[in-house]
Amino acid sequence: MTDPQLSRIDGTSGARRHFRYFDYVMASFVAILLLSNLIGASKLAQVGGFTFGAGILFFPVSYVIGDVLTEVYGYANARRCVWMGFFAMVFMAFMSFVVVAMPPAPGWDGQAAYESVFGSTWRIVIASVAAFWAGEFVNSFVLARMKVLTGGKYLWSRTIGSTVFGQAVDSLIFYPVAFLGIWTVDQVLTVMVTNWALKVAWEAGLTPLTYIVVGWLKRREGADVFDTDTDFSPFAKAPSV
Repeated sequence: MTDPQLSRIDGTSGARRHFRYFDYVMASFVAILLLSNLIGASKLAQVGGFTFGAGILFFPVSYVIGDVLTEVYGYANARRCVWMGFFAMVFMAFMSFVVVAMPPAPGWDGQAAYESVFGSTWRIVIASVAAFWAGEFVNSFVLARMKVLTGGKYLWSRTIGSTVFGQAVDSLIFYPVAFLGIWTVDQVLTVMVTNWALKVAWEAGLTPLTYIVVGWLKRREGADVFDTDTDFSPFAKAPSV
């Protein structure tokens, strides 16, 4: 529900406005995105008979922050964060490739372990970057449109609804591109569907926290952004200040 004490502004005005906490939220978004991809993206885990990618424990937090960015600061500002995350992932992949490829010093026996941790194949890198880019933009678009359609009410419906679509696109790109031909088709399908369901469940479970963070940020920023006049193209230029 919208707060009458907040100034309702459109997406274009929100993109021009300086927000006190936007930079901190963006930094958190990029940091969690990089760490979750670096540490847990390619490990398969099994708990209670369920097989899933270990990174799922933390990666959904980046989607929660993505929801917060769109809900509080609007699609145009969220778009900036998605591109920041995209280029950060590309640089991380490039840096990992260069460092792994450098010849180890004589007497240093950690090369094999280093390659195991940081030596992701180009398939996984391409899959990660493409899946994040497409999934996050779908997530932000769905949330922004649902916010306008609901008049700012029912925050839970758009955070969960956007995750349903965003994570579906993410999973449909990542797992086939990264692992089809390496894992069996059954493994790819099982992990893809299980991870999608777990990510949506995570989003639903974190809804109370999302409400708290969104409410706190909106009160501190004194504004509520509605994307009624926003250009939703991922490649749109930022409005002039």
